Amino acid sequence: QLQLVESGGGLVQAGSSLRISCKASGGNFGDRAMGWFRQAPGREREFIARITYDGRNTNYDDSVRGRFIISRENDKNTVYLQMSALKPEDTAVYYCAGYVERLYGRIDSWGQGTQVTVSS
Repeated sequence: QLQLVESGGGLVQAGSSLRISCKASGGNFGDRAMGWFRQAPGREREFIARITYDGRNTNYDDSVRGRFIISRENDKNTVYLQMSALKPEDTAVYYCAGYVERLYGRIDSWGQGTQVTVSS
């Protein structure tokens, strides 16, 4: 398993941008796909985006496609989520996730989450 620590969350206004980060340790970050999920109050955790081990392929949920970009820097053991045109409905705790394989598979690592709040 990876140890994952998210950072960069905060309170922003609708329409603004924010980048959150996830620093990994304790494992083979460069050989794992990574992902971002979020959980709003009263709702289940939902998939947002994921990226293959080499960063060449990404997938997004329809709710964020065109507004959010996932990227990674393997030399820094870090994955990012650049969020733009934020909406109040993007308010949630955002979680970083580590897949067990280079091209996804199951998830075996989770971070503690970082709160993103978008005001209208």
